[in-house]
Amino acid sequence: MAFFLLERDEPRVEGPRVFLRPPIRRDWRHWAEVRTASREFLVPWEPTWPSDALTRAAFRRRLDRQSEEWERDTAYCFFIFRRADNALMGGINLNNVRRGVAQMASLGYWIGKPFARRGYMTEAVRCATTFAFEHVGLHRLEAACLPNNAGSRAVLRRCGFREEGVARRYLRINGEWQDHLLFGYLRDDEQVRTEA
Repeated sequence: MAFFLLERDEPRVEGPRVFLRPPIRRDWRHWAEVRTASREFLVPWEPTWPSDALTRAAFRRRLDRQSEEWERDTAYCFFIFRRADNALMGGINLNNVRRGVAQMASLGYWIGKPFARRGYMTEAVRCATTFAFEHVGLHRLEAACLPNNAGSRAVLRRCGFREEGVARRYLRINGEWQDHLLFGYLRDDEQVRTEA
């Protein structure tokens, strides 16, 4: 179960072992260290990294864009931290928020190699899902992963996402257009999961 705290008017979503909060400038060094140490682990699942991907300047541009997206209600970006020691472990985002008749967003996430396969991402996805439905007021979340990404598929299934099909050449990952498995999760699914 997740709960929200207000910290300088920004949400902090807390679970039993992790918490989510929007990135801030002083996170750059820790973020760059986790990304650098996990590069080989992350590259197969992500868009090609630009040459300046881990620089302070690129991080500041990213924060500026994410702040604008948050204010416009088009995306919500969080870093994932371990509660025991405040270690920055990864990131999770609600992207492409659509309002009107859709009321949905796309969920994306990454975790550093030292923190993978320990249940942290499952907890972070549950926290982000609760935030999306209870705070942002969405009806549906979508997520996509490469068919050979067994870890990501398992996380989504553990969190109640249902596989809905295949999108051919859906995203350009590691320099190539690749097919993705599509998953969906409805607010009604969340209510069933929390009541169970």
